[in-house]
Amino acid sequence: MRLAELAHALNLPTFNQAVSSRPGAAQPGPSPTDPAWNTDVTGVTHNADWVQPGDAFVAIRGAKFDGHGFIEKARERGAVAVLGEGLPQGLTPALPYLQVTDARAALADAAAALAGHPSRALKVVGITGTDGKTTTSWLARHLLRSAQLATGLLSTVGYELPDGELRHFPAHFTTPEAPQVQATLREMVRAGGQAVVLEASSHALALDRVRGVDWDVAVWTHLSSEHLDFHGTVENYFADKRKLIEQSRFAVLNADDPWTAQLTRVAPAETTYSTEGVQADWQASQIGERATGLHFQVRSPLGEFAARLPMIGRFNVANALAAMAAAAHLSATAEQLQAGLASFRGVPGRMELVPGVAGSPRVIVDFAHTPPSLEKALSTLRATTTGQLWVVIGSAGGPRDPYKRAPLGEVATRLADHAIFTEEDHRDTPLADILTEMERGANDAGRSNYASIGHRREAIRYAIGAAQEGDTVLLAGKGPEDTLERTTETLPWDEVAEAKAALEHDSQT
Repeated sequence: MRLAELAHALNLPTFNQAVSSRPGAAQPGPSPTDPAWNTDVTGVTHNADWVQPGDAFVAIRGAKFDGHGFIEKARERGAVAVLGEGLPQGLTPALPYLQVTDARAALADAAAALAGHPSRALKVVGITGTDGKTTTSWLARHLLRSAQLATGLLSTVGYELPDGELRHFPAHFTTPEAPQVQATLREMVRAGGQAVVLEASSHALALDRVRGVDWDVAVWTHLSSEHLDFHGTVENYFADKRKLIEQSRFAVLNADDPWTAQLTRVAPAETTYSTEGVQADWQASQIGERATGLHFQVRSPLGEFAARLPMIGRFNVANALAAMAAAAHLSATAEQLQAGLASFRGVPGRMELVPGVAGSPRVIVDFAHTPPSLEKALSTLRATTTGQLWVVIGSAGGPRDPYKRAPLGEVATRLADHAIFTEEDHRDTPLADILTEMERGANDAGRSNYASIGHRREAIRYAIGAAQEGDTVLLAGKGPEDTLERTTETLPWDEVAEAKAALEHDSQT
């Protein structure tokens, strides 16, 4: 794509709106014949370290750094143009400079344009909410494949092309930005994809990482307090998540969530679901948990039918209803939904059962890291545990929601027989401070059934070693994450592998 075409894609149709600060120019604004406009642009990024030859560099002003200070580094790496909201006084970069009103929006719009707007060639299902996004995403992807649609997935666990192989972004892409999102969607189209299921976090929506995605269906799971370090208030958090509903053609809304009242009639069309007996289009009843998983009856626009989902956790019935409603909107039949649910194999790191050895306790790995999600996980396991219930839980460091640490300690000690408080990405926050807050939550509730073991591997080995056959040990908080952030280090981490090693170690002692 030529630079002039990129300027037009960014709604900068005239040359006066695209400012150039080329050396020697008497004044900003190249003429229509300036050779700079014929420069080929092959990619876009906002990180100077990621620049490849032919990229446009987007200079974003952040809380700590101004991207304009990295223009020269970007040029040295091969950048051919710069996009920004205005040059700082005295700066004259040796590259064409396109002035835009919103740099983050321009990053996303440029990424979509350079990728050829791949989402327009796909049926796109977006899923947002505080908890349940990942499970609902994997369920929706599985149901769409059961309906014979070649379906990709982009989630926090990783991404899949229609071939079903789980892939991960390179380590430096800890959170996919708009260029990575668009490049992945383009890869899905090239691989023959017909549909994609995409998790839409509040950060992704607020920071325009998924801007430029053409949403066919938006799924709302539910909302509880989370990420207030970033959003400031729960109202701001809700407003950012609501953007997905506003930008979609069809909404699947949780009638059991109080926030849904502010989402009805926002999308052009909608459907609702409920597991609580609330009036809704999709309803589940006669819910039972058996050795073969969840069994329930479904009443829906497709008729009534029996469903079986080989998962534990009553809350997963709501995730299943949401996924079924989304798949049905994209033409899945009742028979395909039934067969798809029954053959679902679960989500890595979401209520994942770790293979044990004879005489060992049952060990479950789950991503639960908020008080509501931990309460759901422990309540579910309590109902299916014959012995005692153990939990290993930590809380993130830095400024990330420090107010949830004490509630986590309270929930853990109220619902488990034994709680082990430990690390979970404490970063630059002293681990002792985090553990003290979790202990305070337990102490204020009058409970002492806990121990604090700072090193996560040691905490896991302690809990599994102390638990008996018939007991259940929940390793909460890390789930499928493949790193552990300890002070200034980012270490490789595999929670399931750690659990397996602990079980093996226990069997030999």
